[in-house]
Amino acid sequence: MTQPQDMQELIRQAAEVQAALQQAQMELLQTEVTGTAGGELVTVTMTGGAEITDIKIKPEAVDADDIESLQDLILAAYRDAHNQAGKLAEEKIAPLTGGAMGGGAPQGGNPVGGQQAGPGEIPFGGII
Repeated sequence: MTQPQDMQELIRQAAEVQAALQQAQMELLQTEVTGTAGGELVTVTMTGGAEITDIKIKPEAVDADDIESLQDLILAAYRDAHNQAGKLAEEKIAPLTGGAMGGGAPQGGNPVGGQQAGPGEIPFGGII
């Protein structure tokens, strides 16, 4: 009767994978990515958990008569950073889940799980 030993081995392996996922998630939350727009006129820095940590706007991007262009640059830089965070998440998590991340960041959601995380939370709704 090897079934109980097989079950114990499966449970041990699952615990190892879960621990590795948690470690990868913590690394993502601490890693920063940068997105740019307009030839680096606007730069947005965020964590892998999609928390914006810095926005830089060069003076030449500011035109009081054309605020809409600046808004577009900020949005484009955010999207670039968001995509970078999604790629980072895929690189760190997909190998641990056998590639089950689903091809990148969800539309409009958090790049590492589709949910915004609160302070101290890990934003991986359905992975663990």
